[in-house]
Amino acid sequence: MSDLLTYSLTVFMGFFAIMNPIANTPIFMGLVEGESKNSKKQIAKTASITAFIIVVSFTILGKYIFELFGITIPAFKITGGILIFYVGFEMLMSKKSKIHNNQDHEDKSSLAISPLAIPILAGPGTIVTAMNYTTNATYTHVGVVIAGFGIMITLTYITFLLSDWIIEKVGRNLISVIGKLMGLILAIIGTQMITEGISLTFK
Repeated sequence: MSDLLTYSLTVFMGFFAIMNPIANTPIFMGLVEGESKNSKKQIAKTASITAFIIVVSFTILGKYIFELFGITIPAFKITGGILIFYVGFEMLMSKKSKIHNNQDHEDKSSLAISPLAIPILAGPGTIVTAMNYTTNATYTHVGVVIAGFGIMITLTYITFLLSDWIIEKVGRNLISVIGKLMGLILAIIGTQMITEGISLTFK
């Protein structure tokens, strides 16, 4: 039971680090600037549901995708680790990741899907994290990953709805600090995935 609890906390923290709803709040506000309150709510809802469907699909079908393309677990862990490390490194360097963010999108009617749902919420880093936790996992572990992401996407949705209040109370400087801390955690997670992949390769 304690192992499952530890696994659940690890999954949640992994998703929290890669998605970081607090740090994504200014991004959301920038994308929906000028929209009405009801429009902002609908955009946040659509983006959250879309991201959930995408990540859950990869979580459940991840093993079949591996078999279809002949991808090995060590290769996946090394590549995924490099990707996550790169996102974390850019966050530490106060850069907006080209993998994780894309704010040049001007079509307000579809911004809920892109770039908000993809790649900000359900970007490569998020998908890699979900699939990494379910490689060689039991059905219970897969359920934990889906539940963990469900909780994370719900928190993100709530954060987006409260975005104006959060920016006012927390301040942009503190949000920047939180982003750097999440970047450090991501870099560590990425390094761990790389070392695990190398270890599995030479077993």
